[in-house]
Amino acid sequence: MNEIPGDIDFSGLKVRRLEPNDLEMICVHRETMFLEAGGVPSELQVMSEHFRPWLRQRLADGRYYGFALLNDGQPVAAVGLMSIEWPPHPSHPSLDQRGYVLNVFVEPAYRRRGLASALMKLAEAEFARRGVSFAVLHATQAGRPVYEELGWAATAEMSKAIG
Repeated sequence: MNEIPGDIDFSGLKVRRLEPNDLEMICVHRETMFLEAGGVPSELQVMSEHFRPWLRQRLADGRYYGFALLNDGQPVAAVGLMSIEWPPHPSHPSLDQRGYVLNVFVEPAYRRRGLASALMKLAEAEFARRGVSFAVLHATQAGRPVYEELGWAATAEMSKAIG
């Protein structure tokens, strides 16, 4: 498909684009990420039951894309990406899309090697390749320092569960 930038250090791991058969890996990474952030296992199980069919459709049609890092063919880290419709905004006044980063995950045995940073640089390059010049993400406490070091800034976003 498209070239992977050669100037990003993946610590000797192979990088490839996400594929539809990565569904289970992404689901496991997502659930583990939320567990590590203090999520309630029973609630995360419900989330995963609904996330799986949502993701299956988007992996198949390309609305969910991203990259996996492999060691001997086994995924050890991944990042998910989406280009989402968003009205023109002061941060991107002439564009009707923004990038969205989600499900950044590195297996515990592979952490502290700069892999999350490498995946984020790859994400930024992919957004640029697609003409998306503004992106957002929601950071866990563990991920926040990684993103800040790469120049990502906190926003004033707020949230509330309705209903």
